[in-house]
Amino acid sequence: MSERTVPVRELPPLVPPGADGGLRRVLKDRYLLRLLVRRELKARYKGSLLGLGWSYVRPAVHFSVYFFVVGVFLGMDRHVEHFPIYLFTGMVLVNLFTETIHSCTRSVTGNGPLIKKVFLPRELFPVASLLVSLVHFLPGFGIMLAGALTYGWRPSPGGLAAALLGFAIIVVLGLGIGLLFAGINVFFRDLEQVVDIMMIVITWSVPMIYPWWHVRDEAPSWVLDLYLANPLVSAVSLFQRAFWFPGTHGDFTFPPDLYGRAAIALAVAGLVFLAGSLVFARVQRRFAQEL
Repeated sequence: MSERTVPVRELPPLVPPGADGGLRRVLKDRYLLRLLVRRELKARYKGSLLGLGWSYVRPAVHFSVYFFVVGVFLGMDRHVEHFPIYLFTGMVLVNLFTETIHSCTRSVTGNGPLIKKVFLPRELFPVASLLVSLVHFLPGFGIMLAGALTYGWRPSPGGLAAALLGFAIIVVLGLGIGLLFAGINVFFRDLEQVVDIMMIVITWSVPMIYPWWHVRDEAPSWVLDLYLANPLVSAVSLFQRAFWFPGTHGDFTFPPDLYGRAAIALAVAGLVFLAGSLVFARVQRRFAQEL
């Protein structure tokens, strides 16, 4: 009776943890990503009475302060038609950007115990922070849409395309900077203080509280060139073009060559995202050691 030979199954070669992936692994580990998003939301609102309700309270208070101080007391509502919608349209987008950078910067250091115990694709943490920021963005966006409808806004293909382009600039640029800062913050914790200062500067560096032509009329030409080169200026202007401008009389002038500048801004955001991904992938090998 002849013996049958059992074929030997070849095992795949051994690879170091994380060598198969980076951000591509994030797409494969969607279950882990959902767990991290739920974990971060629960941790943020643990012991809170309102929970996600604070996502409505914060933008409402933020808006009220700027509206009454800048719009009413300083008279900006007399210079910009439907100033409440103009203000809030820019605010929801700027808040998404600043929260993304703020939370992504602390995403790795805030999960230090987990990183030291088990291996997970490190990119999961900044991406989870971005998704949490998007969760907080939705309530403000819904309020903005309701207000825009009240002031006569109606959707149009051109407006929706402008909104998607502005949104893409914010998300790609925010995640790119977030990945870069998350990696650097593991080694230099002073970056958290720098980010807090950046939040103040960003608010005043976009045409949200004031129209862009204030810079054109009051500042030197080189300052205007630097101002218009800011990708956030193009993103906010596109969002205003989509949700605020259709409800006005149509006599507002947006920055020159808005869509051309927006295309350049999206390309710059893509380069920043690529640079942030490369830096994060390079330094993540030392995260467990540094944490």
